[in-house]
Amino acid sequence: MPLAVSELWDDLLACLDLRTHTTDIAAAPFVYEGRSQRLGYHRLFGGQLLAQFVRAAQLTCPGKSVKSLHALFARAGRPEEPVRYEVDRHHDGGSFAALTIVARQTKGVVATASVSLHTPEDGPAHQTVPAVPPVPGPEHRTEFHPLPWETRTTTDLDSPLPEQPEFDLWIRTPPTEPHFAPALTAYATDLTLIGTALRPLAGITQHDAGKAFTSAVTSHTLWFHRPFGADEWLLLRQHSPVLAHARCFGRGDVLTESGAIVASYAQEALLRFTREPA
Repeated sequence: MPLAVSELWDDLLACLDLRTHTTDIAAAPFVYEGRSQRLGYHRLFGGQLLAQFVRAAQLTCPGKSVKSLHALFARAGRPEEPVRYEVDRHHDGGSFAALTIVARQTKGVVATASVSLHTPEDGPAHQTVPAVPPVPGPEHRTEFHPLPWETRTTTDLDSPLPEQPEFDLWIRTPPTEPHFAPALTAYATDLTLIGTALRPLAGITQHDAGKAFTSAVTSHTLWFHRPFGADEWLLLRQHSPVLAHARCFGRGDVLTESGAIVASYAQEALLRFTREPA
């Protein structure tokens, strides 16, 4: 049976509690192990890998914040076994650090990530983004499995009619430690970009996966701009500018309720049609 929302939340937090296999600060590589989620999928959810990549980087360089992460997904992971994270620390200076992380299971590498970290600094700030609308009311609550927290949207991601390839999703997690915010947000950014790319196609939605098309994320990049909390309202504002040659591309920004842009992300995915769109 599917897990209840509270069980999904506890299961996700347990997956972020990586076990450390090395304690020597000079060790190369650092090695961690993370549980896999019990989602009932035939493969690992990419958001889990992104979140665990963030946590592995944070544990390796605890005095710095993740600045950017670029992940490549090599093959589908197995949900029935944990994931081993091997971290090579190429540089760890006073301001910046650079890491390479390899995610492995028994059959081999499932994903890799290049991660940059930065020691927080003060300085001038400005941004140029469209204004953030008010958070939709509780009548706009939706469910986006496997996100185990409150989500709201005024847009039907899976409309059967041709729509603009744009999608806004508000999210708010239960109260949690601030250091979990980047990992939890990374997790959420993996879920709806393929659905956003499908919106212009009449009669095809995410629910047609495995029937009208096959899909798989091939790469995902995140940039974190400011500290923030995931247990406050965040807006994932995203769009997909191109779908071509059996691949789709999408990008988005993460904004607070007050309008501050705290993160950005981009994703490329395989999107191979077995049935021609209408």
